[in-house]
Amino acid sequence: MEKFIKACVSILPKPLQDIYYKYEDKWLYLVFGVLTTVVSFLTAGLAKTVLEKWGDFGSVAIAQISTVFSWVCAVTFAYLTNRVWVFKSTAKGAKALAAEAVSFYGGRVFTLAVEWLMMTVGNGVIGINYWLMKVIANVVVLILNYVISKLFVFKNKDTQETAVADGQND
Repeated sequence: MEKFIKACVSILPKPLQDIYYKYEDKWLYLVFGVLTTVVSFLTAGLAKTVLEKWGDFGSVAIAQISTVFSWVCAVTFAYLTNRVWVFKSTAKGAKALAAEAVSFYGGRVFTLAVEWLMMTVGNGVIGINYWLMKVIANVVVLILNYVISKLFVFKNKDTQETAVADGQND
């Protein structure tokens, strides 16, 4: 994947390459954020279809169940892509990986609550179109997830290296 990304960037004019590399983590986050949103929408649509066709659920229950199902699928995809390509995590060993994953999923639980509330109120109570509400909720969640990942989960490697050099990462 990294070679593919580098190949795509290499065909850009030099000024655009410079902009890409200056903000690489943000561009990659945007690309994988869009792909995560695709995973979220596809799995939400699958759950919605199954619940409407084979279940006796109201619109509130459908919005809630499909949101949780799509969240689990999307967050797992996001963790893997963010860890490997966006923030290039250096966490190694079971303890470090578990701490990172718990931190990532924990941050996403907060944004799940935000999305769940937005879907429940927007679609289930107010009656805003399911897909319109899903888009609005996903934009809010995408922004919140970046901030949480950048500040709390995949902390800047330069900051970590400086802290280690200063003896602050004991």
